[in-house]
Amino acid sequence: MTLNVGQRVRLAADLRLAGTVTPAGEPLEETGAFAASVALAAGVEGTVEHVDEHHRQQSHEVREYLRLKSLLDDFGDQMPPASRKQLEEQVGALEEQWAAYRRRMLRVTVRVRLDNGFVLDDVPEEAFASA
Repeated sequence: MTLNVGQRVRLAADLRLAGTVTPAGEPLEETGAFAASVALAAGVEGTVEHVDEHHRQQSHEVREYLRLKSLLDDFGDQMPPASRKQLEEQVGALEEQWAAYRRRMLRVTVRVRLDNGFVLDDVPEEAFASA
């Protein structure tokens, strides 16, 4: 599911936010003085304020797959049968890495202002469902 700015969403699962808390007005050097935890129940609704798309880095194998696949697609018909077969084998050997990259090629995070006043930022879009 792709989320858009302004879209109404709801939490798809319970969340627990945990970490350190600094009282307002305290210097930042004294962080960690308190520990806190907040639980948000699945179903809490809010509005998407921002969507960030993060493209994953291509590995050497993925770049090589793209290069060889392009070569095969563009010139495979003109190649001698033995060369074409060798190129097809090389492409086939890299298909698993290409498929894995495509499954996680794009990571989308969102900023959502929940109706209860909380703002969740840099959260994977999978944490939400359409309201």
